[in-house]
Amino acid sequence: MNPPNPKVDGYIRKNKKWQAHLQALRSILLDTPLIEEIKWRVPCYTFESNNVALLGALKDNCVITFVKGALLKDPARILVKPGENTRSARMIRFTDVEQIHLHQSDIKAYVAQAIKLEKAGRKFDFQNSPPMAIPPEFQSKLDQLPALKTAFFTLTPGRQRAYLLHFSTAKQSKTRTARVEKWMPQILDNKGLDD
Repeated sequence: MNPPNPKVDGYIRKNKKWQAHLQALRSILLDTPLIEEIKWRVPCYTFESNNVALLGALKDNCVITFVKGALLKDPARILVKPGENTRSARMIRFTDVEQIHLHQSDIKAYVAQAIKLEKAGRKFDFQNSPPMAIPPEFQSKLDQLPALKTAFFTLTPGRQRAYLLHFSTAKQSKTRTARVEKWMPQILDNKGLDD
């Protein structure tokens, strides 16, 4: 069994509603070759410094997320996409500690698969993901301003995707337009949404 990271104890203590669930998942993961760390303020389990899985306490459930879950075989049919726009990660949601015990062997099998992927150097091919649609409000600005179009398409695919997600998640056209106008200077400075 790998040594527990004391920082994860704090994370579990803070999430009172899901403490038993997180502890059960943690015990399973510590019984694998993965190393327990904290990254992005959540428990992260790595193999040879590569992120493999994350634990999380959400409002309605507790989850284990596999970073390259889209590459895993899912014979138990329990892996789900965390969100509509997620490309590589897959998660298993739990609301009951008994579910965790029931799927303990499945979780260990998925961890073993994930470790094999890391040993083989497998990567998720983000280039073959379908392109995101450009919201009409942003497309209009790209058509009007060649400098904006050039700057946007010079950004990395990840930065482009972050902007498109941010713009398109607004429900009203007025809000999408306001977001586009707010972030145009940042795009023209060749910066990403989080830069």
